[in-house]
Amino acid sequence: YEFIADHEKMVGVINEYMDDFNQTSTNKLTLILFMDAIQHICRISRILRQPMGNALLLGVGGSGRQSLTKLASHMAEYDCFQIELSKNYGPSEWREDIKRILMKAGIQYQH
Repeated sequence: YEFIADHEKMVGVINEYMDDFNQTSTNKLTLILFMDAIQHICRISRILRQPMGNALLLGVGGSGRQSLTKLASHMAEYDCFQIELSKNYGPSEWREDIKRILMKAGIQYQH
């Protein structure tokens, strides 16, 4: 761990990453970066940097789990993949999604 004494600088760096994400993504992030959110971004970022790092994020709806994870993965230069569920989503769609993401990860050497 590295202690960060200048919190304003850290907020500025995270805001720069969020601006960069918003320029490259169709889904814009408009996050209010209070200290708890920043701490969660740091935790998620640390987990993503670990080999085989994974996490189960729990919380009430609207607490920012998805947005903070998207921002942390963008900071790590990873691509996010999210399954889009519908009432017609079944085992064959699941297999196609898994096949697509594994091909992307294995053949294209992407994160």
